[in-house]
Amino acid sequence: MPSTPILDRAATGTGTLLAAEPPRPTGSFDTDRRLASGYLTAATEAIETLPPRPERSERQLAQAETLHGQARLLRRRFLALHADRVYAELTDSLTLHLRLDRLVELAAERFPGLVPTRGQLAAEARLHQHHKEGWEVDQGLFFHALFDSRTAGTHLLRSMLRPTPRALAALPEFRRTGRADLQVATVTRRDGIATLELCNDAYLNAEDDEAVEALETGTDLVLLDDASHVGVLRGAPMSHPSYAGRRVFSAGINLTRLYQGEVTFLGFLLRRETGYIAKFLRGLVTQDTEAGGVDGFGGFGAEDFGWPQGDKPWVGAVDTFAIGGGMQILPVLDRIVAADDAWFSLPALEEGLVPGVANLRLTQLMGSRLSRRIIFWGHRLRADQPEAALLCDETVPADAMDEAVLKAARHLDNPAVGANRRMLTLGEEPFDVFRRYMAGYALEQSLRLYSPDLIANLERTWISRNRARHQGGRS
Repeated sequence: MPSTPILDRAATGTGTLLAAEPPRPTGSFDTDRRLASGYLTAATEAIETLPPRPERSERQLAQAETLHGQARLLRRRFLALHADRVYAELTDSLTLHLRLDRLVELAAERFPGLVPTRGQLAAEARLHQHHKEGWEVDQGLFFHALFDSRTAGTHLLRSMLRPTPRALAALPEFRRTGRADLQVATVTRRDGIATLELCNDAYLNAEDDEAVEALETGTDLVLLDDASHVGVLRGAPMSHPSYAGRRVFSAGINLTRLYQGEVTFLGFLLRRETGYIAKFLRGLVTQDTEAGGVDGFGGFGAEDFGWPQGDKPWVGAVDTFAIGGGMQILPVLDRIVAADDAWFSLPALEEGLVPGVANLRLTQLMGSRLSRRIIFWGHRLRADQPEAALLCDETVPADAMDEAVLKAARHLDNPAVGANRRMLTLGEEPFDVFRRYMAGYALEQSLRLYSPDLIANLERTWISRNRARHQGGRS
């Protein structure tokens, strides 16, 4: 194969030469691993010899784009053939249950160039979103391939349904006191009802990596605690001048931190969907439930991974508004009680991102046409509108919310609820449907996160307003 230089000494100062076409996989795992690692390591080094992204000339930007494109083509080809072998090696033949972050750390060590290293991600974390190299796109390619595999994807998603170490450490104290303070969230148990409150006061209960960490920890505590029979998800009262003393359900993704480069693909966008939201719907997988599954969840017969345990009903209490990610949560909850002055929106096009799993779940609840109006046109639903009944079950005056939420939670504290909600989930969203969606989502969302229009949207629709008002979060 002829070698066509695409970098020159004058452009990079290193004299690095890289063939325009990456090697084609042969089908042999060992051979392809060696070829891919060599090429990808060289491509990564060549990119890193260029000046930082904001300082590059037009020619250097084009060279970096070419290098990324060729490297990503090779990553996709390699993983299309060998994703199961890669995953089996990283998990010791599926005996280890690794979370997303640990999985990519090991992949970076054992398959050089396949995914970004911890050092590359740490360097990126210091930059605003529009100054980053975009190494997280390679994480998207990696998880696209893993989720696309029935064996690897099912095992990985079930690994993400396990309790987090932070929750296991906090569990004894929560069992004793019925309360856990998770900084931007709290959990309080009373008479069998555990209320998980998001209290990210500085950002009107917008979500970021820190909030996702707290919400997953809180979800685990509710599901692990035998004295908690029903979970309630609610937003805490705010101190913001426009909403002082009022509860706010969620302002969606923290756009300020997204613009500043502090919202990560792994810790927010993937973890959110495969972590606490998935646990709301399917419950926990515990250490002693590895064998004997139900066909339709994994469908592997003797090799199945078992049925999740620790699932409980959840009530969503929507005060004031549920924007973006807040609205995305609602379809997985068992009862939605909304204040009659609350409203819902999913400004996907305004933000430039894919709205989580809402594209799958909203169409089941609301139908295709209304879902498109909400996602593509930013259609806002008021809780008192007839079509909002497709999303929320009960609308009450704001001052009657406490009583209505308590009544709904007590109703769901019934032994027959668990079996019925599992059967509903099995019919509405079989695990393979979710797995395949997550494969596409991992790829599309990682590309969206680094798209030029996302930065432009942030500048135009949020950051300029934020600067004018001198405040964070949404308003």
